[in-house]
Amino acid sequence: MVIVTTAEEYQETIFKLFKKAGIETFSGSDIDGYKKRSPFFYTSSWFPSERGGVASNLFFSFTEEEKVTRLFAYIKEFNKSTDTANPIRAVEIPIERSI
Repeated sequence: MVIVTTAEEYQETIFKLFKKAGIETFSGSDIDGYKKRSPFFYTSSWFPSERGGVASNLFFSFTEEEKVTRLFAYIKEFNKSTDTANPIRAVEIPIERSI
């Protein structure tokens, strides 16, 4: 299983990198990303009027190890070539059993 998080601006890039790595089936979700929480964040109301985080995406796929290895290489190459404070992040998680 591979999990990838990225700023929303790189969503199309992730689609291309997944395809290039041979990962055709995956799921995704919009998320809010946070780096530091300000003291205001802790004391804000339960229903803030403004969005608190950075628009981000989370993608995951149950796929073969070789495809994950290729994806990691492509992400590493992309991150090196892009000057950003929000690089694409990825983790591989081994699956013991699945149904």
